[in-house]
Parts: sequence; structure tokens; C-alpha cells
Amino acid sequence: MRVLRSLLYETYACVAFALLSVGALLAVLVVPGLARRRALVQATARLFLSVAGMRLTVSGLERLPPGQCVVVANHSSYLDGLVLTAALPPRFGFVIKREMAGVPFAGSLLRRIGAEFVERFDRHKGATDARRVLRNAANGHSLVFFPEGTFSVTPGLLKFHAGAFITAARAGCPIVPAVVRGTRQALSPKGFAPRPAPIEVELLAPVVASAGEPNKASVELRQRARSAILDRLNEPDLAAA
Repeated sequence: MRVLRSLLYETYACVAFALLSVGALLAVLVVPGLARRRALVQATARLFLSVAGMRLTVSGLERLPPGQCVVVANHSSYLDGLVLTAALPPRFGFVIKREMAGVPFAGSLLRRIGAEFVERFDRHKGATDARRVLRNAANGHSLVFFPEGTFSVTPGLLKFHAGAFITAARAGCPIVPAVVRGTRQALSPKGFAPRPAPIEVELLAPVVASAGEPNKASVELRQRARSAILDRLNEPDLAAA
């Protein structure tokens, strides 16, 4: 009976996700205005988590600066982007690996909500993408990064890449660390079998660099943001292993 219940839930959750995703994509193709499209996708993400039994709790929203900022979060599941879409105000755009741009349906939806795609393996293309992200940040856009770049089957926090912190330092905006808990249990990195599980997002105090020079400031921001997330995550430091 336990196996049957798990199978029924997995089928239900996958069908719900597929139907809501297709509905969201069709809607964002015709809805005008980036803010409206992001608000629509946020509502869809919240609806999916609710019907899937993944109760979302968000704390620390009052810590978000009223102006531009860069949110950085730990990464442990394919659910993390959806969860932060549901948790954060729709003024945020996501910085995502370029491979996602070619995924059917997902790539189109992400483009329509202003996602920034960045190349991870080609240095020249990656530099071009980084300059574009920086221009958008300089124009006042608030961004979300997963600075680990990927996630591990083993629980813990990986090394942070520098991109988010260079962007924030050069744009002169604060970093807001965010801790995501429960997504590893709701959708394990080992497979695609979802489970009903509580999920938490905790936004921590903004981090502002004391150093004025951008390169030094980015190093300071990365160290302080990573330490703040590691302190609240209660998972091992995989970069030290």
C-alpha cells in the first residue's frame, strides 16, 4: 500500500506540474508586460506547491532592500528555482545556466519572464553573458543566483562561483543571502520522484562590502554571504572537504 500511495502521489504531482506549466506558458506568451508575466508565474508556482502538499514558509521578506539587490541561495534540488519564484517578489529575475534555454517549453517560459542565461563552459560566450547580466544589474534589475552552479547528491554547501558577487560589487548593490530548506526531501537529487514535504525559505540580513574596489568587494561579499548561509543551513561545508 505504501508503494501504491507513493506511485499515485508521484503521478498526481507530475500531472499537476505538467498542466500548470503548460497553462503558465500559454498565458505568458500572450500577457503583456514583464511584471505581469512574473506575477502570473509566481502565482502558478505557489499553486503547484500547495496542491502538491509542499507547504512553503517564507521568513525575512522584510530584509529585502526596497531598491536593487542580488539574492544568492544554496542549491540542492531542481525545485529550488520554482520555490524562490514562489517566495520572492516578482521584481526579481533569475540567472540560469544556458542549457535551460534549449529545453522545450521551459526555455520559452523563462525567456518571457526575463531570465538571464549564462554560458558555463565556453569562456568567450560566458564573458559576453556576464557583461549582459552586469548591464542589466547596472540598470537597476534585481537578480537571483545559485552561486554553487549545481547541486550535489551529498547534502552540503559547495564552493561559490564569483559571478553573482562581481555583478553586485560592480553594480554597487547589496547581496541578500537566502537559505532554502526541504527541497532535497521534496525532490531528491537522486531522481525525479517528488514527495510531499514542508519547504522553508529564510532571507538573511543584506551584506554590503566595506571595500570600495570591485574585485576586493566581490571577494568580501562572497565570503560573508557564504558564511551566513552555511551558518543557517545546518549542512556540511563541502568546499572544505
